This record gives sequence, structure tokens and C-alpha cells, in this order.
Amino acid sequence: MPIDTNQEKMNIMDNQQGLVVAGATLLVATIAFIKILLRSGSSAGKRLPPTIRTSPVVGGLIRFMRGPIPMIREEYTRLGSVFTASILGRKITFLVGPEVSEHFFNGYESELSQREVYRLTVPIFGPGVVYDVDYPVRMEQVQMFNCVLRGNKLRGFVGQMVLEVEEYFSKWGESGTVDLKSELEQLIILTASRCLLGREVRENLFDDVAPLFHDLCTGMQPISFIFPYLPIPAHRRRDRARARLGEIFSTIIKSRKASGRSEEEDMLQFLIDSKYKDGRNTTEEEITGLLITTVFGGFQTSSIASTWTGAYLLQLKQFFATAVEEQIQVMKRHGDRTDYDVVSEMHFLHRCIKEALRLQPPIPMLLRQSHCDFTVTTKEGKEFDIPKGHMVASPLAFANRLPHIYSNPDSYDPDRFAPGREEDKAAGAFSYMSFGGGRHGCLGEAFAFLEIKTIWMHLLRNFELELVSPFPEKDESTAIVGIQGAVIVKYKRRKLVISS
Repeated sequence: MPIDTNQEKMNIMDNQQGLVVAGATLLVATIAFIKILLRSGSSAGKRLPPTIRTSPVVGGLIRFMRGPIPMIREEYTRLGSVFTASILGRKITFLVGPEVSEHFFNGYESELSQREVYRLTVPIFGPGVVYDVDYPVRMEQVQMFNCVLRGNKLRGFVGQMVLEVEEYFSKWGESGTVDLKSELEQLIILTASRCLLGREVRENLFDDVAPLFHDLCTGMQPISFIFPYLPIPAHRRRDRARARLGEIFSTIIKSRKASGRSEEEDMLQFLIDSKYKDGRNTTEEEITGLLITTVFGGFQTSSIASTWTGAYLLQLKQFFATAVEEQIQVMKRHGDRTDYDVVSEMHFLHRCIKEALRLQPPIPMLLRQSHCDFTVTTKEGKEFDIPKGHMVASPLAFANRLPHIYSNPDSYDPDRFAPGREEDKAAGAFSYMSFGGGRHGCLGEAFAFLEIKTIWMHLLRNFELELVSPFPEKDESTAIVGIQGAVIVKYKRRKLVISS
């Protein structure tokens, strides 16, 4: 691929300018937050959580930016399941484990809200959608997602997924070596384009849209939670990508509306046809934002989950063999039929994906803003009062490995979810947190499982696979935790033989 020297120069200038501006902005913000710290009032009479010991002002920030999960692991051992950190003057209280998470997941929006803490998504999703609107409007938009990502429309996506998967892997040779991570990233965005973005994007604009979504995803950095508009290079690429996506979708939406066609059954057409309760139509800007929200929410997380699933199965051959045997049994019952009902029978494969997500959740932590005091009780019976004004965090990546819930919590064992064990229910509804839960559970969970199962169903039925690179490491350089480097896999075509 030819190198764009102008783009390269632009990136270098971005880096230099971004470093200077970021440093200056951080210094100004630090000085400002000192005043907030000095104005902090007393909380006499409250049973406040213990506080992490850090150096003044920026100590908590430094530890947090180095990696929140190592910090949480250390402080959980020292302080227990509820503790508070001060990061640039903001009090963040961590609630670790299902025993103290009930209110976090089931509290009303007026008590614990998402909007304030996820403002970093507004430059990505755009104005007028999700966390840029009041709660009642957001719930109407959520209902639009629900209508597409669940129920009968979800069932109808399987045929499109199967076609996309078969077409993609038909281009592999009889044998060879591939980067599984890169291959699955491409396939996931192709599938999302076919099911959600529309025929026009899939057939004519995919090569333009895929790299733009990549720039959106990498634009969500850890620093974005604190300074979402800081003019760093990643944010500049994010903003350029968002503007270009807006232009692309606006053209497609205008064309569909002008033609009067409504036979398309993708999410784009559904959003064009949608209305709010007051009777108004969705706008071009809202449709674009909602499409980007849906694909952004599923593209990186699904590609990461599907790659981790493969890495674990190829490293632990006994589970790979069990997954292949399940395919044989399913094919004995249904032959080559691959519809929604058939895919839903693949319970072991489902558990394999779920276990990969337990160990490697792409979103390691969820956040809320508290608007009133509330009380939590730890499994040891201690009560703590969480004050109004605190940011509240649920660290999924750490909670998913708690040893009082999961046996050998650092080991990959899909059967821990099997009937008779069901460790994901050991401590109640929030024992397993990779998809959140309660009032704000992940809307795309069913779509993601269906998509990943469809991909691995095809791979298990048609290829011998071998992991030849070392088992991958986590990439924590962005807010969505991915996989470092390539995941190199050897493949060889073979068809499962089903004996009569």
C-alpha cells in the first residue's frame, strides 16, 4: 500500500502539538482542582468508605492511568470491596463484587446516572443521541435499538450473517497462515455493515467506512474520560472520522428518502421509518448517530471477544475438541441447516464465548454519577454510605475473577456455566458482569453472541486450526481493552464427516 507522506507529516505535527497542548491543559486543570480539594466539606456522621492513600492532587490520576485494574486489585486486598480514590479532585468510589452492586445496576437514573460520566462518547456518537439527550429521549432511542436487536428482527439476521461468513472464508486457500485478530475484525465489520448499516455501505462504501470506525474506536483513550475534547492526535483523528461518517450517512439517508424505497430490512431503514412518541420523525443527524452508536458498541467488543474465544480454544485443545463434537451432534440433528434455532442449540460454544468474556471483558469498568446518598453492605456485613456527588465505578474485569464466586478464577473453564455448576449465579444476579445488567444491560448481547457463534460454527465445521504465535496479551492503551499484536493461526480446510 503506498504511503501518504502528507498524512504522515500531519500525524507528526499532531503528535508534537498534542503533547504540548495536553501537558499545558493538564497543568491548568490540576491547579483548578486543587481549589476543589481544599473546599471539600466534612462528612461527619457518615460511614464513609476507606480512601486510597495517594500523593496530593495527581497521585490517584497517575495510578489510575497506569492501569485501573492493578490498582483495584491491590486496594481490594488492603481495603475490601468498597473504597474511594481521589482523581484530580473527583471522588470515585469503587464497588467490587455482586454483594455491593445491586444499587449500581438497578438504581433509578435520578439516583445514579450515566450521562455525566459518558459525555466522552458525544464526540463519537454525535449530538442529539444517547448521552447527549435527556433520559426520556434516550429511553425512546433505546427502544428503537430494542426493536432491531431483539425478537423477530434478530432471528432474521442469521441468514445475512451466514452469507457474509461463507463468502469471507471462501477466499481463504486450502491451507495457509493468517492473523486471526485482523481477519475477525474485518469479518465483524462486514457483518455489521450487512445487518445494520445498509446495502449501500456494504456493497459500495465498505473500504471507506471500515477505517473510519477504526479511528473512532481508537479515539476513546483513558484520558478521554477526564478530558474528552483534549486536542491530542487520537481525538483529532476521531473528529475527522466522525465528520466523514456523517457526510456518508447523510448522503445515503437523503437518497433513500428521495427514492421512497422502504423494502430494505436493515437497521438504517428502520431508523428512517421510526418516530418519537410526540410524532416527530428521526432526523438525519439522529439516524447517523444511532447507527454509529450501534456499530461502535458491537464492532470492537465482538471482534475482541471472538478473537479471545479462538485463542483460548486453540490453546486448550480439549475444549476445541468438545466444540467440534458439539457441531457434529448438531449436524446429526439438522444437517447443514444454519438458522437461528440451530445456532441457539450450540450451548457449549455459547459457554466458550461467555468464559472468554469473563476473563477478558473489552470494557473493564462501568461508571455512574451519584445524585443522592446510598448505602451498600459488604459480604462481611459492613455498611458504607456513598455520598451524593461521587462517581461510582463497577470494575467488571476484576469482579469477574473473584475467588469466592469462581473456582480457579484465572483459569479458562467454559463448563463453569454448565447446568449443575452455574458459577455465574453463585452470588446472585450480578455474579457475571461482562454485559452489565439491571436497568442498563447491554442491548447488543444477543446480537453479539449470535454473530460470534455463527463465525465459529463455520470455522469449527470447515477448518483445522493451530495457534502458532504465543498466547496473546491484553492491549490496555485505549479505553476498550483489546489484544496486543497479531494472533497467528495456521489453517487447513476439512469438512466434518457425519457418520450415519
